[in-house]
Amino acid sequence: MAFQFLTLDRRGSVEYVTLNRPDVRNAFNEHVIVELTAWASAAHQDPSLRVVVFGGAGKVFSAGADAAWMAKMAGYSHDDNVRDATAGARMFLAINTIPAIVIGRIQGAALGGGSGLAAVCDIVVTEPQAIFGFTETKLGILPAMISPYVIQKIGVSAARELFLTGARFDAVRAKEIGLVHAVVPADQLDATVTRYVKEALTASPTAVARAKALIPKVAGRAPEDVIAITADAIAAQRVSPEGQDGLQAFLTKGKPGWIKEPQ
Repeated sequence: MAFQFLTLDRRGSVEYVTLNRPDVRNAFNEHVIVELTAWASAAHQDPSLRVVVFGGAGKVFSAGADAAWMAKMAGYSHDDNVRDATAGARMFLAINTIPAIVIGRIQGAALGGGSGLAAVCDIVVTEPQAIFGFTETKLGILPAMISPYVIQKIGVSAARELFLTGARFDAVRAKEIGLVHAVVPADQLDATVTRYVKEALTASPTAVARAKALIPKVAGRAPEDVIAITADAIAAQRVSPEGQDGLQAFLTKGKPGWIKEPQ
């Protein structure tokens, strides 16, 4: 599928996905949502995809919702809004559950849905000058579609402060609350992303996918309540081809078969 608002750069098992609307600071609209959903759906079906890097063209990662799109929303009925919001929610769900490792490379700002996109990335790298914010309440609306993923990342206490006030916050705060994992000088963003990509490629693809699926199943639950889930998960991976390959590589001090690309 050809995309109008996304650019893709595939390098082996790594795909670089760039929001490409720099004239409107890579803001979301219904067309971007359709394209991201279609891309994510294809990513789910691509067993060779191991790492995704999300970026934004120009000076800003994403400023949230497009003004023209919001102008349309002002005239939507309740049912129209439900359809529109459901499409956005499905997009975030599709990205959040991609079996590959998803890295966000954030510069300038990630506001509203831009911060939501950061929340569905497994790893987020940003610069000290970047600004974040769940700014929807400033506009009289809610950060509803992104809320499940943001709350999983930053917790209820930070969400109550930042959702309700709509306050913007800097990269240091974003790292403190768990939305961001690394804050580095702007000229080190790409090098830092590259280090994460190389590290990601040393992990077993099937183990990554199963670990990623396991996290939401056990998060917030008592350890005794998830014994069966965790035991079954590790047992399934141990007897899988990659599990056996990894164990043998460890025992023989060899290299597992999934490490095929230059590190």
